[in-house]
Amino acid sequence: MKKMIISLMAMMGVLTLSAQCIYDFKVKDDAGKDVSLAAYKGKVLLIVNTATRCGFTPQYKELEALYEKYAKDGFEILDFPCNQFGEQAPGTIQEIHQFCTANFDIQFPQFDKIEVNGANEHPLYTFLKAQKGFSGFDTNDQRGKFMDDMLRKRDADFDKKSDIKWNFTKFLVSRDGRVLKRYEPTDQIGDIETDIMMEVNPVMSNIMARRSVRKYLDKSVEHEKLEAVVKCGINAPSGMNRQPWIVRVVEDQKLISEVNQAAGRSLFYDAPALICVCTPANGGGELDAGLLGENMMLAATSLGLGTCCLGGPVRFLVSNEKCKFFLDRLDIPADYKLNYILAIGYPNEQPAAKPRDASKVKFIK
Repeated sequence: MKKMIISLMAMMGVLTLSAQCIYDFKVKDDAGKDVSLAAYKGKVLLIVNTATRCGFTPQYKELEALYEKYAKDGFEILDFPCNQFGEQAPGTIQEIHQFCTANFDIQFPQFDKIEVNGANEHPLYTFLKAQKGFSGFDTNDQRGKFMDDMLRKRDADFDKKSDIKWNFTKFLVSRDGRVLKRYEPTDQIGDIETDIMMEVNPVMSNIMARRSVRKYLDKSVEHEKLEAVVKCGINAPSGMNRQPWIVRVVEDQKLISEVNQAAGRSLFYDAPALICVCTPANGGGELDAGLLGENMMLAATSLGLGTCCLGGPVRFLVSNEKCKFFLDRLDIPADYKLNYILAIGYPNEQPAAKPRDASKVKFIK
């Protein structure tokens, strides 16, 4: 019974944290005044726990360089000194601030000293750690191996806990308050800068925000938005400007419902609209059609819409006689074939990003 109560309490704690948003938290500035993180809505944030007498303290110089480079684009660094790791952040916040301005000329805001682990940890860090746990040090890196060896001697299972491991751990937060990544103090600043660049640049951040959506709200998509999405699509690159594709936009929800009924299932995840892309029946045009689709998916994301690129339903539609009426309504020329369908609508989910294999990329210098 006692174990059940503890499990229920833990579950309630997780649910509470998942319901929270980073803008719900308040912190104290270097003058001891409460500051709501809601003041940073719309900014890309890098939240850092720091120390002034640590081997990683020179990172202040690199952090200030990032701040000077990207502050104009809506980037902020929130610095929280912490004395929990080797007591390497002694003194008052005023003394710490004086040290940092004198030695590194930092311009980004510093907040009052906090604890990031344990019974007295700040709720902000309880939230951050719940969003992004510890994923390990890079032991191929000399500093990463040193940190792993040092901490493993103290606790063989240290890597199984989400606790902050040392000074200069960093969390990247998107403009809409999502905790995107956690960086350990040994992670390269150059890699962090690439991620920051992806967030502050509106085109890149839109690319990174795109997800395949499979749950949609029961809400129609405005015709004007569909027109805008398709216009972005047909302005994609096309070899020799051949534009070998044709596009059919299905807004008729009755038609979508009828084909779902004929199929005996929902073919399009209950999306309220469809964008059907066709290419020449004798082959060719696939590359151009792919570029067209990517443009449309990115445009949809920028408008708050979700999309999912579907190939399976196409194979079902062209092989099922019961669904012929749907293809007839698309009015596809005889020398064209249906290539793929984009389900499009207002998303009713926020899928997490799926990992990408960066090892498949090589730079030839």
